[in-house]
Amino acid sequence: MSNRTLSIVVATAFAAAVGSLAAAPVYAASKAEMEKMMKENQAKTMKALKTGKFEECFGVALKGHNDCYAGAGTTCAGTSTVDYQGNAFKLVKKGTCTTITTPNGHGSLTAIKA
Repeated sequence: MSNRTLSIVVATAFAAAVGSLAAAPVYAASKAEMEKMMKENQAKTMKALKTGKFEECFGVALKGHNDCYAGAGTTCAGTSTVDYQGNAFKLVKKGTCTTITTPNGHGSLTAIKA
């Protein structure tokens, strides 16, 4: 087998392998699994807060990247629906929240009403 033929065979095999990964079914967590994950994330957030090294900073999280509470209609971590959502917080190093600047102003230690 020539080097060119071997290269084509290897490239085809690689493409087939990558294609089969792309076609793999996406795992969908059940409602019970999602609730368990959210409770675990909430426990981690509360544990971090209790160390005294962090504080809740409202209005600084990007969409889907909040650490916990994101107001009515949402549950916990990763549920904020817009960037810099006023009732969604991120844990930040204690004493830094109000120095964080966003397009909507500074971070807040309390929820920001829309």
